[in-house]
Amino acid sequence: MAYVTGVVLGALTIWLVVGYGFLDYANTEVKPDLYRWLWTAHGWLYLFYLIAGVDLCFRIKLSVLRTLAVLLAGTVPFMSFVADYQLHKYVRTHHLDPVQASN
Repeated sequence: MAYVTGVVLGALTIWLVVGYGFLDYANTEVKPDLYRWLWTAHGWLYLFYLIAGVDLCFRIKLSVLRTLAVLLAGTVPFMSFVADYQLHKYVRTHHLDPVQASN
């Protein structure tokens, strides 16, 4: 979910900068419907990102601060990639298996 959320948010952020900077998106009639739909889709994807993130953090018994950092990473463009990398590194260095942690 980190990759999906990160790609969609990154693409939308670039589209937002181009749209408001060069394409007059301040005029709501100019905005394409796809732009609006993708922002809505990102909201739903972020919800699934939150669910997956909380589930994973509970399974590996991550601290509250680290869990919040992982969850908030989905709101900053491209930061979910960093959080995913850091979480993956944490799981590997602590020899954790999130699948077996739930059993």
